Amino acid sequence: MSELRVALVAEGPTDRVIIEAALKAILSGPFFLGFLRPEKIRPDMGGGWCDVFKWCRETAARAASLEDDPTLENYDLFILHLDADVAEVTYENGGAPVVAASQGLLPLPCSSPCPPASGAVDELRKRLTSWLGVTTVGPRTVLCVPSKSSEAWLAAAVLPTGHAVLAGIECALHLEARLPKAQRIQKSQRAYQERAPTIKSQWSQVEKVCSQALRFSTEVRVAAAVVALTAD
Repeated sequence: MSELRVALVAEGPTDRVIIEAALKAILSGPFFLGFLRPEKIRPDMGGGWCDVFKWCRETAARAASLEDDPTLENYDLFILHLDADVAEVTYENGGAPVVAASQGLLPLPCSSPCPPASGAVDELRKRLTSWLGVTTVGPRTVLCVPSKSSEAWLAAAVLPTGHAVLAGIECALHLEARLPKAQRIQKSQRAYQERAPTIKSQWSQVEKVCSQALRFSTEVRVAAAVVALTAD
């Protein structure tokens, strides 16, 4: 099979670094990762999860489903990222334009007791499909919802086995505050990129600590297999 072309919609560039490193551990073959972001024509709608929301609404207005979008026909596999801590926010947090665009969609917040981590994650997965205007995503689309944030995957990769912070890490809001200052990593692309090889090499450990990382791995492999079958 030729190089897999993966489209990624994520909250931010540091999330991209983590997800790309994970994909290098998960996928057996070469791939190209395209980082899709909404055009900055509506800065009043905010960034982060608001960017993901805006991109989904733009896509829903353009095509009946993500995998049928003619502007994305050059991609084989699609990944939509949203951190599970978004379950704690409201559409009002994104400002009036987000509130207006959310009419008729599933509500926020949608928090759920943790553990299990899957509670809020499953609710947010429903929100993502709602934002896309569908009831379920296609077989070549993967929803990536780390609990409570992608930083949990980074911590699980770089912290030593048995570190106190790893206990209940998927239920920890404001993870950075739980780390000693000496172990905190600056949230910048450069700092995260320096740890990318560790994320890749320690991905099996991340899967053991973070149930949603294992879920992501499983769903990526299934989607990649669908792409391979379609290509044959």
